[in-house]
Amino acid sequence: MNRRTWIFGVSGALAASVLPFGRVGAADKFPLVKPRDEWKKLVSPAAYTVLFEEGTERAGSSPLNNEKRPGTYICAACNQPLFDSAHKYDSGTGWPSFWQPLAGALGTSTDFKLIYPRTEYHCSRCGGHQGHVFDDGPKPTGKRYCNNGVALHFVERGAALPALRT
Repeated sequence: MNRRTWIFGVSGALAASVLPFGRVGAADKFPLVKPRDEWKKLVSPAAYTVLFEEGTERAGSSPLNNEKRPGTYICAACNQPLFDSAHKYDSGTGWPSFWQPLAGALGTSTDFKLIYPRTEYHCSRCGGHQGHVFDDGPKPTGKRYCNNGVALHFVERGAALPALRT
Protein backbone atom coordinates (compact mmCIF):
# COMPACT_ATOMS: atom_id res chain seq x y z
CA MET A 1 0.00 0.00 0.00
CA ASN A 2 1.46 3.35 -0.99
CA ARG A 3 1.01 6.63 0.87
CA ARG A 4 -1.68 7.94 -1.50
CA THR A 5 -3.78 4.77 -1.15
CA TRP A 6 -3.44 4.91 2.64
CA ILE A 7 -4.34 8.62 2.86
CA PHE A 8 -7.41 8.27 0.63
CA GLY A 9 -8.47 5.08 2.43
CA VAL A 10 -8.16 6.66 5.86
CA SER A 11 -9.86 9.91 4.82
CA GLY A 12 -12.73 7.98 3.23
CA ALA A 13 -13.18 5.77 6.30
CA LEU A 14 -13.09 8.83 8.54
CA ALA A 15 -15.63 10.68 6.41
CA ALA A 16 -17.92 7.65 6.35
CA SER A 17 -17.72 7.18 10.13
CA VAL A 18 -18.10 10.84 11.11
CA LEU A 19 -20.35 12.32 8.43
CA PRO A 20 -24.04 11.38 8.51
CA PHE A 21 -25.09 9.86 5.19
CA GLY A 22 -22.08 11.44 3.48
CA ARG A 23 -23.50 14.98 3.72
CA VAL A 24 -22.22 18.09 5.43
CA GLY A 25 -24.24 21.28 5.72
CA ALA A 26 -27.61 19.76 4.89
CA ALA A 27 -30.42 21.49 6.69
CA ASP A 28 -32.40 19.27 9.02
CA LYS A 29 -35.54 21.35 8.69
CA PHE A 30 -37.41 22.42 5.60
CA PRO A 31 -40.72 24.27 5.28
CA LEU A 32 -42.47 21.03 4.30
CA VAL A 33 -41.69 18.10 6.60
CA LYS A 34 -43.39 14.71 6.28
CA PRO A 35 -42.58 11.30 7.76
CA ARG A 36 -40.70 9.06 5.34
CA ASP A 37 -43.64 6.64 5.20
CA GLU A 38 -45.89 9.43 3.96
CA TRP A 39 -43.43 10.38 1.18
CA LYS A 40 -43.32 6.71 0.15
CA LYS A 41 -47.08 6.86 -0.47
CA LEU A 42 -46.82 10.01 -2.60
CA VAL A 43 -43.92 9.23 -4.97
CA SER A 44 -42.79 6.22 -6.97
CA PRO A 45 -40.26 3.83 -5.39
CA ALA A 46 -37.57 5.06 -7.82
CA ALA A 47 -38.33 8.71 -6.98
CA TYR A 48 -38.29 7.94 -3.24
CA THR A 49 -34.84 6.34 -3.55
CA VAL A 50 -33.44 9.43 -5.27
CA LEU A 51 -35.32 12.10 -3.32
CA PHE A 52 -35.04 10.74 0.22
CA GLU A 53 -32.23 8.18 0.14
CA GLU A 54 -29.98 10.29 -2.12
CA GLY A 55 -29.84 7.64 -4.82
CA THR A 56 -29.00 8.21 -8.48
CA GLU A 57 -30.95 6.97 -11.47
CA ARG A 58 -29.14 5.26 -14.34
CA ALA A 59 -27.82 7.70 -16.95
CA GLY A 60 -30.00 7.94 -20.04
CA SER A 61 -33.03 6.39 -18.33
CA SER A 62 -35.19 9.51 -17.95
CA PRO A 63 -37.61 10.61 -20.67
CA LEU A 64 -37.08 14.16 -19.37
CA ASN A 65 -33.56 14.07 -20.74
CA ASN A 66 -35.04 14.49 -24.23
CA GLU A 67 -37.87 16.87 -23.26
CA LYS A 68 -37.69 19.94 -25.54
CA ARG A 69 -41.04 21.71 -25.00
CA PRO A 70 -41.23 25.01 -23.12
CA GLY A 71 -42.35 24.61 -19.54
CA THR A 72 -41.41 24.22 -15.89
CA TYR A 73 -39.66 21.38 -14.10
CA ILE A 74 -41.06 20.83 -10.61
CA CYS A 75 -40.01 18.73 -7.61
CA ALA A 76 -41.59 15.28 -7.89
CA ALA A 77 -42.19 15.26 -4.12
CA CYS A 78 -43.70 18.64 -3.24
CA ASN A 79 -44.45 20.22 -6.67
CA GLN A 80 -42.27 23.28 -6.07
CA PRO A 81 -41.07 24.79 -9.38
CA LEU A 82 -37.28 24.28 -9.67
CA PHE A 83 -36.19 25.01 -13.26
CA ASP A 84 -37.47 26.78 -16.35
CA SER A 85 -37.02 24.90 -19.63
CA ALA A 86 -35.24 27.96 -21.07
CA HIS A 87 -32.31 27.05 -18.79
CA LYS A 88 -32.12 23.38 -19.85
CA TYR A 89 -29.41 22.13 -22.19
CA ASP A 90 -27.98 18.84 -23.47
CA SER A 91 -24.89 18.22 -21.36
CA GLY A 92 -24.21 14.82 -22.93
CA THR A 93 -24.22 13.22 -19.47
CA GLY A 94 -27.48 11.27 -19.80
CA TRP A 95 -29.28 13.33 -17.13
CA PRO A 96 -31.46 16.42 -17.54
CA SER A 97 -29.13 19.38 -17.06
CA PHE A 98 -29.75 23.05 -16.40
CA TRP A 99 -27.45 26.06 -16.20
CA GLN A 100 -29.62 27.95 -13.72
CA PRO A 101 -32.38 27.12 -11.20
CA LEU A 102 -35.35 29.31 -10.36
CA ALA A 103 -34.61 31.85 -7.63
CA GLY A 104 -34.80 30.35 -4.14
CA ALA A 105 -35.79 26.90 -5.42
CA LEU A 106 -32.69 24.97 -4.34
CA GLY A 107 -30.50 24.50 -1.32
CA THR A 108 -27.04 22.93 -1.31
CA SER A 109 -24.89 20.76 0.92
CA THR A 110 -21.52 19.06 0.61
CA ASP A 111 -21.57 15.37 -0.32
CA PHE A 112 -18.56 13.11 0.44
CA LYS A 113 -20.00 9.85 -0.98
CA LEU A 114 -17.18 9.61 -3.53
CA ILE A 115 -14.62 10.66 -0.87
CA TYR A 116 -13.93 14.01 -2.52
CA PRO A 117 -16.42 16.81 -1.87
CA ARG A 118 -19.23 17.49 -4.34
CA THR A 119 -22.01 20.06 -4.12
CA GLU A 120 -25.36 18.33 -3.80
CA TYR A 121 -28.55 20.29 -4.31
CA HIS A 122 -32.02 19.65 -3.02
CA CYS A 123 -35.48 21.20 -3.15
CA SER A 124 -35.51 24.13 -0.72
CA ARG A 125 -39.09 23.32 0.29
CA CYS A 126 -39.10 19.57 1.08
CA GLY A 127 -35.38 18.76 1.07
CA GLY A 128 -35.73 16.17 -1.69
CA HIS A 129 -32.35 15.34 -3.28
CA GLN A 130 -32.26 16.41 -6.92
CA GLY A 131 -28.66 16.01 -8.05
CA HIS A 132 -25.24 17.68 -8.05
CA VAL A 133 -23.96 20.98 -9.43
CA PHE A 134 -20.66 21.23 -11.29
CA ASP A 135 -18.59 24.10 -12.68
CA ASP A 136 -18.46 22.80 -16.28
CA GLY A 137 -21.71 24.23 -17.66
CA PRO A 138 -22.38 26.78 -20.38
CA LYS A 139 -22.35 30.55 -20.13
CA PRO A 140 -23.61 32.72 -18.60
CA THR A 141 -23.34 30.85 -15.25
CA GLY A 142 -20.81 28.14 -16.08
CA LYS A 143 -22.85 25.79 -13.88
CA ARG A 144 -24.28 22.36 -14.70
CA TYR A 145 -27.16 21.34 -12.47
CA CYS A 146 -27.19 17.63 -13.22
CA ASN A 147 -30.64 16.41 -12.15
CA ASN A 148 -32.15 12.99 -11.66
CA GLY A 149 -35.15 12.95 -14.00
CA VAL A 150 -37.16 10.79 -11.63
CA ALA A 151 -36.93 13.60 -9.04
CA LEU A 152 -38.72 15.99 -11.43
CA HIS A 153 -42.05 16.36 -13.20
CA PHE A 154 -42.48 18.48 -16.30
CA VAL A 155 -45.38 20.90 -16.74
CA GLU A 156 -45.80 22.26 -20.26
CA ARG A 157 -46.02 26.05 -20.57
CA GLY A 158 -49.67 27.12 -20.56
CA ALA A 159 -50.78 24.22 -18.34
CA ALA A 160 -51.59 24.98 -14.71
CA LEU A 161 -48.90 24.05 -12.23
CA PRO A 162 -50.13 21.55 -9.63
CA ALA A 163 -50.82 22.85 -6.14
CA LEU A 164 -47.90 22.65 -3.74
CA ARG A 165 -48.21 19.64 -1.47
CA THR A 166 -48.91 20.33 2.16
